[in-house]
Amino acid sequence: MTIHKEGRALLFWMMIILVALNYLLYYYLPEQRLLINLSLIASVVLYLIVLQFFRNPIFPLPNEEGVVYAPADGKVVVIEEAFEDEYLKEKRKQVSIFMSPINVHVNRSPVKGEVEYFQYHPGKYLVAWHPKSSTENERTSMVIRDTKGTKIMVRQIAGALARRIKWYVKAGSKLDQGGEFGFIKFGSRVDMFLPLDAEILCTMDQVTKGARTPIARLKS
Repeated sequence: MTIHKEGRALLFWMMIILVALNYLLYYYLPEQRLLINLSLIASVVLYLIVLQFFRNPIFPLPNEEGVVYAPADGKVVVIEEAFEDEYLKEKRKQVSIFMSPINVHVNRSPVKGEVEYFQYHPGKYLVAWHPKSSTENERTSMVIRDTKGTKIMVRQIAGALARRIKWYVKAGSKLDQGGEFGFIKFGSRVDMFLPLDAEILCTMDQVTKGARTPIARLKS
């Protein structure tokens, strides 16, 4: 387990500020032992909560052609047919994963391939499970073309708490299966739009692990 690069600066400055606040409290109010102890406990708890937001587990990446892996840790909240009208312009099977604040927030490529299309969209910050969050919230849309030419759209969606989406790709970028392509701070949602003939391997409310949980099998 490592700390993701998106959280290192925040965690460093947060530690400096919390240490300084507790030192000042101890220096100016040394007789207030209860207050000092409560402040110290609260500081440690707060720091550990933020620390776990930025954890980045280390594990062997998959290399399984034809299998689509989860792009994020979380829970499957949508499995349905939907029309993708931004780029693919066709009906697809949509699988959505909700990332809670306690999940790992790294986003990983579900397949090996090349980024054919990438677009950032500013927008609202509706709760991630809102029906319109997929089209009205701040989001990114990425289409990956795998080694056999199959196209999959992956969409990062910000939520009420997650107001910062990060991405590390552009059109033409090459991605390994399970390779990092982005990060959503403090949770949110990731949508995938798969071909209609894809065999869905996950179920509603299933807990997923990014790059470790099979989501679908593509037809050869």
